[in-house]
Amino acid sequence: MALRILAGVTLVISILFMPFWVTLILTFAGMIYFHIFLEAVFSLLLLDLLYGVPEAKFFGIFFISSIIGVTLLAAVEISKKKLKFYA
Repeated sequence: MALRILAGVTLVISILFMPFWVTLILTFAGMIYFHIFLEAVFSLLLLDLLYGVPEAKFFGIFFISSIIGVTLLAAVEISKKKLKFYA
């Protein structure tokens, strides 16, 4: 439990003070390590709210990181259930 709280605090610190790719790596690692790591989705939403701009190549959608994060979280959770070494 303390490790999960520490991971959440680390994500918030990485959003505020580190480049975006560090946050993306930490969120993906948290998705793999923890069971249903919703902090990743909320951190990507915060990342979009603070630094996101609408992109023309994504049809002007503002929350690209959040949408990708939700999709990736679902894919990781489904694949963890298929693997043998996850309980």
